[in-house]
Amino acid sequence: MFSVVSANVNGMRAAQRRGGLAWLAELAADVLCLQEVRADDAQLLTVLAGTGLSRYHAAHAVSDVPGRAGVAVLSARPPVATRIGLPGFTGQGRWIESDLQTEHGLLTAVSAYVHTGEAETERQDEKYRFLDAMTARMTELAARSAAGLGEAVITGDLNVAHREVDLKNWKGNLGKSGFLPTEQAYLDGWFAAGWTDLGRRHGGEGPGPYTWWSWRGKAFDNDTGWRIDYQIATAGLAERSVKAEVGRAATYADRWSDHAAVIVWFD
Repeated sequence: MFSVVSANVNGMRAAQRRGGLAWLAELAADVLCLQEVRADDAQLLTVLAGTGLSRYHAAHAVSDVPGRAGVAVLSARPPVATRIGLPGFTGQGRWIESDLQTEHGLLTAVSAYVHTGEAETERQDEKYRFLDAMTARMTELAARSAAGLGEAVITGDLNVAHREVDLKNWKGNLGKSGFLPTEQAYLDGWFAAGWTDLGRRHGGEGPGPYTWWSWRGKAFDNDTGWRIDYQIATAGLAERSVKAEVGRAATYADRWSDHAAVIVWFD
């Protein structure tokens, strides 16, 4: 079995203090994709050195703004190539690709952190531009898969709930960023083009399972969440997926991030 984990850690150093990195290390995943790392290269390596994740090879895309964003791919095997950023979005710490050789051939693991956005503002326009750049790159990766030259998995915090079943309070979020039809149309296009939402494929018809809950109020206790963290695979890789789970904490006190990890196993 080969496993891929995606987790928005809400700050690598904060996750270490809260026990999140020890929890992730216990999963013993082959590939671990992280979002909102919020550290420079030296800080990331220092944090990893003190945990069970120190055995991994780390590929890291740092944001030019200290303490913001940042994505990483940690892999048990050394990557054969790494690519950072998308056209027009270098230095934002929102996209990293790590090419890995596996028993089934080349696998490109992507860790992505899509903008939160804000409806009818420039922040939303930037989110759409990023989603456009994602779509262009995913088209290239899908074509490579179709040619038998390698599979890919896009993981991360995409900040879009695809359907009503992907958030508890969908009526209260109509017209808000994260649940706009114009955002959902991007996911529609990806899935129509052959990409597979592994969380939904193995998680049933919903509602949920959710992956993000506000720290405030009783959102977590009442499971008033959003499913905005994904693993999306090319066709060949999707066919090898056997199980997907959301690593939801047992209690509010056990939470180490406002997100839960998405874990997928492949044969």
